[in-house]
This record gives sequence, structure tokens and C-alpha cells, in this order.
Amino acid sequence: MKSFNKQTAIESNGRNHTIYQLFLKDLLELFFSIFALFISLPLLIFVSILIKIDSKGPVFFKQERIGRLGQPFYIIKFRTMYTDAERNGPQWADLNDSRITKIGYYLRKYRIDEIPQFLNVLRGEMSLIGPRPERLVFIKEFEKEVPDFRKRLQMKPGITGWAQINGGYDLSPKEKLELDLYYIFHHSFLLDLKIILFSFPVILFSKGWR
Repeated sequence: MKSFNKQTAIESNGRNHTIYQLFLKDLLELFFSIFALFISLPLLIFVSILIKIDSKGPVFFKQERIGRLGQPFYIIKFRTMYTDAERNGPQWADLNDSRITKIGYYLRKYRIDEIPQFLNVLRGEMSLIGPRPERLVFIKEFEKEVPDFRKRLQMKPGITGWAQINGGYDLSPKEKLELDLYYIFHHSFLLDLKIILFSFPVILFSKGWR
């Protein structure tokens, strides 16, 4: 795996995002994640029961992803596929993927499967807002098309982000990198607020899901 120079700030458009700014972002997202998990607890319990009724296997799904500065971590999601979904190796999910369970279809469509990722935020592995975390196998694949794809690993990966509200899963690697770098270079409280507000219609209208 290619290494990254660990730094105390991320240079962007002639200004720096200092440790203090990033710490404040982490602190605010920590409190938001605790609140989100608390108010969604009844939904989490209900969904857990539905998953167990719908198909055999665990309620939660863990998968290694690549985080900030290339550090691997295990993302936590509600399981939306059958347990043998990758018996033929890693592959992208599509709209009519036979590997997706009945309840998994709706969990993916309305992004409910993403809620457990607030636990990743509490553990310091993810942010509420940032580039979506990818698997190493796909990062290597994307780098064949876009050699600078790993530049998006300068910040913690997020549950939602600038790329998600501007195309979701339907973006090419180059488009995804451009949007993620825009967020990294222009990160601010107001931009974060804008992303959060625009994430709601993306979820409600199932934009770009698969």
C-alpha cells in the first residue's frame, strides 16, 4: 500500500485546516452521532428483527475499508446481502443484484443500512461528512484510471459527503476524486451544513442508490 505523509494540517487553496479545526469537526460529529444513535434506537431494534426474520446470518455486516492516510478499518453496516454474496470474489452491487435480500433492498434504497456507521464515527474511524471509504481492491482498480485517486484519503471518510449529494454511486472515479478534493480544499462549517441539508432529499428520493 502506498504511504502518505502524515501532517498536522491539510493545505487547501492557500489556507490550512489546522488540528484545532479538525478537532472541532470531530467533536461536533461525536455529539451528533451519539444523538443520532439514541433517537434511532427503536428503528435499529426493529430493523434488526426484520433482518433476522428475512434471511439467515448476522444482523450487522463488517468489511475492511481504507480510511484517512491509508489506514484500514472495519466499516459497520446492516447486512443487506445473503451471507455467501462474495463467494465469487469482490464485485459491485447493481440495482437488480440477486445477492441483495428482500429487506436489504429497502435498507439500501433509503440508506438505513448506513446508520450503524455512526459507531465508526464514535470510534474515530469515520466522520459524518467526508469521502466515502472504499475497499483496497477497488482503490487499486480506480488508480489504473485515475493515478491520483488516493489523494481523497487526506481526510477521514464520511457517511455522507459532497460527492454523495452530487451523484452518489453513479460517479466515475475521476468525478468522485474531483468532488472529494473540492470538499477537502473548501471544507468549512457552512459547507458541512449544506451537505447535511442536501443529504435529506437524496435519502428521501433514493437518488443514486444501489
